[in-house]
Amino acid sequence: MPSFHYRAARPDGTIIETDAEGETPRAIRSQLEAQGLLVLDMSGSGTHPTLSLTSRQRPLAPRDFLVFNQEFLALVKAGLPMLRCFDLLTDRLAQGGFQQALQAVRESIRGGSAISEAMAMHPTYFPELYQASLRAGEQAGNLPEVLKRYIDYLKMLIGVREKVVKATIYPLFLLGFGVLVTVGLLFFVLPSFAEVYQESRVKLPWATQLLLDVTNSASEWFLGIVIALGLAGTWAYWWKSTPKGQWQIHWLLLNAPILGPIFLKNQVIRLARTLSTILGGGIPLLTALQVTAQSMPNKVFAKALHAVIAHVREGISLSVALKKEKFLPSLTLEMIEVGETTGALETMLFEVAEFHEGELDFQLSRMMTWIEPIFIILIGVILGGVVIALYLPIFQMAGAV
Repeated sequence: MPSFHYRAARPDGTIIETDAEGETPRAIRSQLEAQGLLVLDMSGSGTHPTLSLTSRQRPLAPRDFLVFNQEFLALVKAGLPMLRCFDLLTDRLAQGGFQQALQAVRESIRGGSAISEAMAMHPTYFPELYQASLRAGEQAGNLPEVLKRYIDYLKMLIGVREKVVKATIYPLFLLGFGVLVTVGLLFFVLPSFAEVYQESRVKLPWATQLLLDVTNSASEWFLGIVIALGLAGTWAYWWKSTPKGQWQIHWLLLNAPILGPIFLKNQVIRLARTLSTILGGGIPLLTALQVTAQSMPNKVFAKALHAVIAHVREGISLSVALKKEKFLPSLTLEMIEVGETTGALETMLFEVAEFHEGELDFQLSRMMTWIEPIFIILIGVILGGVVIALYLPIFQMAGAV
């Protein structure tokens, strides 16, 4: 009899992970659900051929996954059989890892597996949050509503991400352009002026002499600087791949001046939307918190949520547990407390996300209003200073004549 590896949540929110034997994944799932367990994912034990295949693949871009779910929802609403839905979805795609995953999902469904159960075999393409949402929709019999809720969630994530990227990429472009122009002046234009000044034997102003000394030192130590930067980049790449490094980087982002509040609101919106989406699917609070913690990209928030889960498991209310960890704004905590007290936690989490989205839009608009002229002035001052330092000796010679 085949063996399957599964991970499930007990009614008290604790997670168990072990193996079970059964003829099909559906039979094992039915047995576990009869015991009061909520199966989070299940796969064939041993070599996990499907997982080893998909682990080498890259996940879909959020927009591509959004399009897939919109098409999936349209087919489900049309009343087509599930196998026919996956036939159409698979045929629409070009050859690739995601198409192979959909084909495997279709075959698993044909063999009697549930949709969420079949997709759990391909975690690279189907996140745990998505699996949990579909699982709740299958159990409640409202799959179209769950898909619609998840599509709204994806649209929110994409919208917030695009706003943050748009607000940060323009300043970086201005900064990069200014650095390139400055380097061009120092290493391509300055040497020509230096030859003229050396032949004329004129005494250089301190600003021009400083500029020449810095450029000459950089030229002499160019190889050493490149090696040092390469080593620093290698160390930084290794450091950010370690759990401690990731946590420290994410902490710095949340506490950085100017940009820190933007990153913080971005994570608060994601947390509130994710938790609201999962609770709306009928998933218990502890399991919803567990899935939310695993889906948070920011390690500071993920670690704090795991601590919150431990507090809630001990019988503490969600709002009190969140206050203990002190990683959310006070207004957010107050709104969550009101929602928990009135029994409308899901609705209040949605309102929290909406409120912070409005604040994020305002902050991004204000930042873009100020940052453009500031960067233009800064770049102008740097370039102007370099140009003036280059021409100061010429002005002196002209005045002497």
